[in-house]
Amino acid sequence: MAKIEPMDFIWMDGKLVPWQEAMIHITTHSVLYGITPFEGIRIYKCSDGRSAIFRLNSHIYRLFNTAKITGIIKIPFTRLEIEQAVIETVQKNKLEEGYIRPLVLIGVAGIGPLPDDNSPIQVAIIPCRFGHYLGGGALERGIRVKISKWRRDDRVLPWHAKLAGHYINAALAKKEAKESGYDEGLVLDSRGCPIEGSAENLFIVKDGELLTPGLDKPILAGITRNSVIRLARNKGITVKDDATILKDDLYDADEAFFCGTAAEITPIRVVAEEDKYGEIEEVPIGSVCPGATTKKLQELFFKAVRGEIAEYQKEWLTYIEI
Repeated sequence: MAKIEPMDFIWMDGKLVPWQEAMIHITTHSVLYGITPFEGIRIYKCSDGRSAIFRLNSHIYRLFNTAKITGIIKIPFTRLEIEQAVIETVQKNKLEEGYIRPLVLIGVAGIGPLPDDNSPIQVAIIPCRFGHYLGGGALERGIRVKISKWRRDDRVLPWHAKLAGHYINAALAKKEAKESGYDEGLVLDSRGCPIEGSAENLFIVKDGELLTPGLDKPILAGITRNSVIRLARNKGITVKDDATILKDDLYDADEAFFCGTAAEITPIRVVAEEDKYGEIEEVPIGSVCPGATTKKLQELFFKAVRGEIAEYQKEWLTYIEI
């Protein structure tokens, strides 16, 4: 993934500040312990020439819900104020298409892992240009993924919350995959069931049905995941959104794909796993990649985010003047 290119402004604590001046102290509690609610939001250039933020309301709702789940953070702004701040940040940076990351930081609050109730809370919104997260051609050709040794246990962390500290698991899984020559990692739960990519939700297609692990599993309640489910059901595709997917289900699937704000809808063409002797076995997914259902969902998704499907425009798109 490309480095973040500096832009003109970052929104911090109620005002836009020049990029190089957006600073926090080294003893910021969220730096020390990773208790940082955040979101990743896409801005798309639409077919009519306008730009639109995709599912802004849903993302900011989840940001506040993540803060609530921690029981530690109370965001010192309203949801509407943060939504307006996102819009202002996009406009001020003239970001017609790209990515924006709101995040909430616990400020300087002592050395212990649990900050005081009156610890300072800071909010920032970072804009950036953004290309293909999993590399050029990933959407068209699919990717090769490797099952990670790093697992997730639903008794350890509140995985439905989108917290920066959770992504240590993601970084380890991705690093392992990349070092073995694969594009992405695939994470299992404590029972050995495939549940997510390093930072993407997982879907498989089997006998015409779309299956994805349920929210009773240690996964993120993805907004792109929710969008895919709605798009599929509205087109008459049977969806099981509470599935328990076994490794054999994945290997025998007709199709598989990851989805997320960064990954969008990325087909999986090969799944690999390392055995106890260190040998890697690769299993191709389906007979063609991307498969028909994945291609259809990609088509619907990109039409929706670019404002070409009227029924999703009002709810999913926040049009902005650049």
